[in-house]
Amino acid sequence: MTDMVDRPTNPILRRLPLITILVVAVLGAFFLRDYLSFDALRENREALLAIRDANYLLTVMAFVGLYMVVVAFSLPGATVMTLTGGFLFATFPGALFNVTGATLGATAIFLAARWGLGAKLGAKLEGSEGAVKKIKDGIDENQWSMLFLIRLVPAIPFFLANLIPAFLEVPLRRFVISTFLGIIPGAVVYTSVGAGLSEVFARGETPNLGIIFEPHILLPILGLCVLAVLPILIKAMTGRKGA
Repeated sequence: MTDMVDRPTNPILRRLPLITILVVAVLGAFFLRDYLSFDALRENREALLAIRDANYLLTVMAFVGLYMVVVAFSLPGATVMTLTGGFLFATFPGALFNVTGATLGATAIFLAARWGLGAKLGAKLEGSEGAVKKIKDGIDENQWSMLFLIRLVPAIPFFLANLIPAFLEVPLRRFVISTFLGIIPGAVVYTSVGAGLSEVFARGETPNLGIIFEPHILLPILGLCVLAVLPILIKAMTGRKGA
């Protein structure tokens, strides 16, 4: 079952959300780099903790909303936001707040791309022939596995992982579910790093963001990637035997 998304008929209106995201992303890369940084978090940590203690629920809502905006407009600082979630709210429920904000922002990009280019591009791919059509058909047959795979593999940029499904006409519900569940492992790792920032600040150090590539972290994630690919391999092997 596919989702029904109403799209404006005017080409300019269809592309307006995506154009807005691209413009804000470029402006944000120049003007917000110093505000969404680790140094900014270190300098404002006491004020942030005071705000959290004064009104916890409002802080949670503001944090999730800001995280959504950062992801939706591809602003610099998504990693810092994840660390902040752990610093303010501990590994749990901080990881839940991080995943929620990231999923909402990713959904905004997905819808903007779908409205602007996704339907037209998807129709062109569907009507094509040869290798391109075979690739699209292969992705369509294994959407769940492919969606989880692009979320679990640390090497795939988050922005691209939001755009590719929109161009391939992935249903909205499937995109949201796979995004929310697929980013949990990485989010938990970085949120736990953020939860230990108090000690890092006290030592005057910077957090080890490369921790996700250490064997005891990376190997379980790669194991999840294998599980995501397994249905594709089984289907391919079954198809060969049938042939």
